[in-house]
Amino acid sequence: MIALAVSLAASPSAVSQYTSAGEYEIKAAFLYNFAKFIDWPDSSFANAQSSFAICVLGTDPFGSALDRTLQGKMVGNHPVTLIRITEIEQARRCQVVFVAASESKRLPEIIERLQKASILLVGESEGFAEAGGAIQFTLDDNHVRFTINRDVADRAGLKFSSKLLALAKIVRDPPNSRKS
Repeated sequence: MIALAVSLAASPSAVSQYTSAGEYEIKAAFLYNFAKFIDWPDSSFANAQSSFAICVLGTDPFGSALDRTLQGKMVGNHPVTLIRITEIEQARRCQVVFVAASESKRLPEIIERLQKASILLVGESEGFAEAGGAIQFTLDDNHVRFTINRDVADRAGLKFSSKLLALAKIVRDPPNSRKS
């Protein structure tokens, strides 16, 4: 538990007030730490030597914060790479895809085309988790927090650590819209 608290130094209960630059530094740290607290299916990687790709789809709001956060990092035995992408099909080579707010209008298409892949979709657009994204960043009283859609994670074959789930607000698909 101490390791999780240290790793998620920006946890919802510990995040201090942010500045505009600080918000994306915190979100960058979360993206990396989400990856560490998920059991990834073997099908997520082409082979045992593959890199762990964290991708940004759309206009990148992180500036250099994400580059600095991910430099030299590993997820399991996989070196982390950062890839900025513009097309949905490019996301298939990623394990984590941050869907930038610039992609809000394409969100239904993004979710539909990637829903069966073992990809963690993370975004910050209003209603992202309820619409089919796995993790949605929110701001609450100037603190970065996150919501996890358990049904989306289950469909993607991603197993979240109970410690990570304890820090999140949990949502599920509405009963009449659950996909198999």
